[in-house]
Amino acid sequence: MDALTLLHERRSMGKLMAPVPEGEALEAIYQAALRAPDHKELRPWHFIEFTGEGRERLGEIYAEAEFQADPDASDTVLASARKKPLRAPMLIAVVARVQPDVPGVPRLEQVLSAGCAGHAMLLAAYAQGFGAMWRTGKYAFDPVVHKGLGLGENDELIGFLYVGTPGGRLRPAPEHEIAKFVERWD
Repeated sequence: MDALTLLHERRSMGKLMAPVPEGEALEAIYQAALRAPDHKELRPWHFIEFTGEGRERLGEIYAEAEFQADPDASDTVLASARKKPLRAPMLIAVVARVQPDVPGVPRLEQVLSAGCAGHAMLLAAYAQGFGAMWRTGKYAFDPVVHKGLGLGENDELIGFLYVGTPGGRLRPAPEHEIAKFVERWD
């Protein structure tokens, strides 16, 4: 698949199943992430990969976040939180490991660099025939989740990549009118 086709046709895939990328395919996904724009080569990225029981451990962290937010949360709410990471056979948390006070490289630039790394991972998965979806949601911003993942005070959870084999047909990418998004100064 050529690069422009990849960029024009990549779509989020909500229904994912096994198998997941392994070996060289998974290595290629991480290598793509490591090519993200990175001012001063800070490499402000960290990835946490969840498969198998790791997804269940993440679900327990989500349930704890729900309980901490509302000690009266119903069993249904807690069970729902536990199931969220099970929607895909692999999740990868994308974390910005911000290095504060680096001259000329503000926090925002480092966070954006980690976001670019996550996007590169989505593209690399798609290019190899896998499906992926970027999810954020409230858990990405929850301090209980951050603590459960061992994140430091300068770490920012960018989101979770849900990865696997497409479990359905990808809808065609919609066409967009470029003029609505581009301002030209001639």
